Amino acid sequence: MVTVDQVRQLESKVAKAIDYINKLTDENTLLKNKLDSYQSRIDELEVLIQRFKEDQGRIEEGILSALDRLNRFEDDVYRTITPVGVSPHTGVPEKPGQPAGTVNGGEVKSYPARLSVTDLPESPGADESAGETVTAEDEAASELDIF
Repeated sequence: MVTVDQVRQLESKVAKAIDYINKLTDENTLLKNKLDSYQSRIDELEVLIQRFKEDQGRIEEGILSALDRLNRFEDDVYRTITPVGVSPHTGVPEKPGQPAGTVNGGEVKSYPARLSVTDLPESPGADESAGETVTAEDEAASELDIF
């Protein structure tokens, strides 16, 4: 037989269970709302990421285009200032029938650029030597002879 005391305990436990279920339902609703807001934020961020990827592609194309234009400009400048028959990379006259920068046997040889006194910038004490004249012998002596 069931006593009144057992019925009250059962009612108390049922009331606690209902309260707990209500709390869990409220929490579940709150979490679903947060999930929806997070999902919408994720969608917004995915759109931004896609735009950044597209912009990055355009930026890369622009940089490559600018580099290509710069290379073409540099080539045009070399063609304009380099005399015919002179290697644009070494400044040394090329021999007919021999690739630029090679010696007998096909060995690649690099030629140092020669500077003369007239190519150097004026020194701070240039006023003191203003009366001096540079002769061809002085200029030849000032060049570094590596060979």
